Amino acid sequence: MRTLIADLFGKSPFGPIVEHSKKVHECVELLWPLMEALVAEEYGTIRKLHSKMSRLEHEADLIKHEIRSFISRRYFLPVDRSDLVNFLARQEKIADLAEDFAVVLTLRDTRVHPSIHDLFFSYLNQVFQVSGTLLTAAVEFKNLAEAAFAGAEAESVLHLIENLGEEEWKTDKLSRKLSRAVYALEGEEDLLNILFYEKMVIMLGSIANQAENAGDYLRVMIEKR
Repeated sequence: MRTLIADLFGKSPFGPIVEHSKKVHECVELLWPLMEALVAEEYGTIRKLHSKMSRLEHEADLIKHEIRSFISRRYFLPVDRSDLVNFLARQEKIADLAEDFAVVLTLRDTRVHPSIHDLFFSYLNQVFQVSGTLLTAAVEFKNLAEAAFAGAEAESVLHLIENLGEEEWKTDKLSRKLSRAVYALEGEEDLLNILFYEKMVIMLGSIANQAENAGDYLRVMIEKR
């Protein structure tokens, strides 16, 4: 794995940063089959998917460490090192939260009330939109950096980052809608299940929040140029 990561590096860290973004997004994508397995009450599948999630998160972590080692040695970078490190940290947090979500699902064999199945999947789909927008922004940021941050492309990337904030706002709206539906089950659903559902809602929302935070550091790096 380390050899493959080393091969990603030329004279710039931005290619590997995109590879890190892709690996993090893979972690987020795995949340969908995890949720499907939970709704289907296929708890053995959840445990298998958790193992896969753990491996993906570890691979993302290895790439992050290689990037941080590289930028600490490099004399010149076209962006502030601390901003780049902070971007990586927020992005890595997305992978950490996705793995934490998978861990939580393994802790108990929970039956999700049928009335909130569709809301959970709509919410999760919106979290995907946020993560996917961040990945697109990271790819465009790499292209922008390789072009020395010149031209109208910078405005295009900034607009994409603005869209990231919009997508995260939509996630917040769906979070509140889902939470209301969860608490409406009080008296009909076991209290421990309700608390478990709400924990899931909060953890998924945190993933979207971290994606927006990562995008903020991309904005800072562009605007400082």
